[in-house]
Amino acid sequence: MDLRLAVYQLASGHALDAQQTRQLQDVAGFQREPARLAYWLPRGVAVLGAALLGMGLIFWVAANWEELGRTGRFALLQGVFAAACVAAFAVPKARVPLLLVAMLAIGGLFAYFGQTYQTGADPWQLFAVWAALALPLCLVARSDVLWTPWMLIVSTAATLWIQAHTRHSWSVESADLPVFVGGWLAVLLACAFVSPLLARWTGAASWALRLGLVLLTILITGSAVTALFGNTIESPYWAGLGLLAVAAILLSMSKFSDVFGLSAVTLGINTLLVGGLAHWLFNGNGGEVGSLVILGLVAAVMLALSVQGILWRARKEAA
Repeated sequence: MDLRLAVYQLASGHALDAQQTRQLQDVAGFQREPARLAYWLPRGVAVLGAALLGMGLIFWVAANWEELGRTGRFALLQGVFAAACVAAFAVPKARVPLLLVAMLAIGGLFAYFGQTYQTGADPWQLFAVWAALALPLCLVARSDVLWTPWMLIVSTAATLWIQAHTRHSWSVESADLPVFVGGWLAVLLACAFVSPLLARWTGAASWALRLGLVLLTILITGSAVTALFGNTIESPYWAGLGLLAVAAILLSMSKFSDVFGLSAVTLGINTLLVGGLAHWLFNGNGGEVGSLVILGLVAAVMLALSVQGILWRARKEAA
């Protein structure tokens, strides 16, 4: 129960007057500074400022495209990157936000390079090189402040790679299975890289892994559900369902336990199972009304069982 709500209920239940209610609030600590506020506030402001500075640099170059020459733009982007790296080593306390600025400067530099010289490279190559060059910064920072955007960059690169190598933009076919599995495994390997298994070397906490699992679930579920729109259930559907099942089993183990990630993956599994059932029911295996009733009941039961299973696993881990 929320602490503030509990205090109000106690005051109402015992008919406390205004002074007694204030005393109860003082005991509950409503007037005290939140715990570790002095620790997290300056760090949060520094990270937010670094993100705004990095994005502002990219937008400023775009806004002053005509005024700055080619040499000036390159010099500005490279200068900011070099200055951020040097300052990160000179001022250890500000290392994480400064390296975040350097990471964003890398993205701006490669985006400008691609726009200036028109190399003909696919967009996924930009994000792949960006992720590769930002990896040393993440290893030095050892913070989710850098690992989380790095995971977003890797997932974007994998998604664009799949789009560039599949034959059809709006359909999924069995012939494209190696491409989809390759993209999925790339994101899965990135999740394993920031998992607790390698946290001793990477310094990654939970947020990068959770974001990666959510993005992986969206990528797999979107591709696998798209496969259901064909005349038959294509193999990418089964491959996606199997990969999510393996991820759910791993996240259920004590060594990789994470309720947030397990919930995301379980939701993806439920979506695919319900989608597969809908595909079977609405392709000549029953009436529309009856199919809708069956589909709704099965979806409700699966959701209830999934929630109970996740709660049981969380209680067991807590115990």
